[in-house]
Amino acid sequence: MSYIRSLAERARNASHAIAALESERRAALLRAMAKAVDTGRAEILAANAGDMQRAKDAGTTGAMLDRLMLDDARVDGIVQAIDEIAALPDPVGQVTRSETHANGMTIEKVRIPLGLVAMIYEARPNVTADAAALCLRAGNAVLLRGGSEARESNIAIARCLHAALAEFDLPAEAVALVEDTAREHVLELLQLTDLVDLAIPRGGERLIRFVAENARVPVIKHYKGVCHLYVDAAADPAAAVRLAVDGKLSRPGVCNALETLLVHAGIAEAWLPDALATLARGGAGIRGCERTRALFPDAKPATEEDYDAEYLAPILAVRVVDSIDDAIAHIQRHSSDHTETISTTDQAAADRFVRAIRSSAVMVNASSRFNDGGQLGLGAEIGISTTRLHAYGPMGLESLTIERWVVRGDGQIRHPEAQQPQEPAQAA
Repeated sequence: MSYIRSLAERARNASHAIAALESERRAALLRAMAKAVDTGRAEILAANAGDMQRAKDAGTTGAMLDRLMLDDARVDGIVQAIDEIAALPDPVGQVTRSETHANGMTIEKVRIPLGLVAMIYEARPNVTADAAALCLRAGNAVLLRGGSEARESNIAIARCLHAALAEFDLPAEAVALVEDTAREHVLELLQLTDLVDLAIPRGGERLIRFVAENARVPVIKHYKGVCHLYVDAAADPAAAVRLAVDGKLSRPGVCNALETLLVHAGIAEAWLPDALATLARGGAGIRGCERTRALFPDAKPATEEDYDAEYLAPILAVRVVDSIDDAIAHIQRHSSDHTETISTTDQAAADRFVRAIRSSAVMVNASSRFNDGGQLGLGAEIGISTTRLHAYGPMGLESLTIERWVVRGDGQIRHPEAQQPQEPAQAA
């Protein structure tokens, strides 16, 4: 038996043990995991320092380095996220629909765990802990395949999580880490339709497309985050600047950062020069259409490719539009279905924008950076889905369960008239 199949089978078996735990027991397990990560902080940071040095030596820069890096504050964030997930309401066993049939049966839809979730990710070692906590809280086991760039960080975090599982006499494979990061193992993992219930890739577009194109197991994904801010003619000027600066500059290398700014022509002359100057002072490079460059000559010319780009860097594409309909049309043409924002004081414009945009999150007078599981009350997220299946947008605990039917009766049958035995024919 291969390394991957053996690990996946043990993880699948461990999923049954996790599903059998009472809700409070699963919550207690997560609290023990948070404590173990806190206790193992020095080992985690030392392992991460080694990963960071190897990444720098290999020429890694920018967003990838930012995602790889751990410090005390980020370890604090991991610990806090696990504790917050432990405190969330348990979706397992939740009855989402209940009605009584005419014949007296009770028909319910009830949430149950998915089973075994495979996470395929790169750079972000916090995903090791977040994914484990979310999957376990929802009654699942998790099979983790992180990238080679974070291998030692992931092993150090997993070692802490395994220590907590051992305290509860649970198999370590409930959080199964693929330590051998060879690509052929990913290909094999994606074929295990008899063991893996769902695969979730997190990382760059190239990784996600590789997973989606090679998987036989179900995959939930988003390819990239081309997020837009539309500044309406009726926008509050100061608020719109705040949304642009926070969306683009607070952390440029994440998927909910702004990539495109659309500005109504009716406000562009008064608002755009100072707004772009503020962004430029903050380190943003501006690429604009001809109308933008007429108002802000320091902008570089924008191409159509710029409006499709996920820069993951302090670069912003800007376009002046003549109407909200033009803004909506631009978004519909270039959106990655991730996050779109409108800045306006006109309620009718806000409502029109919300109705017309189909992205996984639409923000009205709020930063695109709020499209995040922790910010939206999920505790943490295992990913953001732009796949229109059972989950759309940030995925938390509920997205790691499925609904099934439970019917409760007292002997009802569907065709009672067909159940009466027929008298045998009498011989003449």
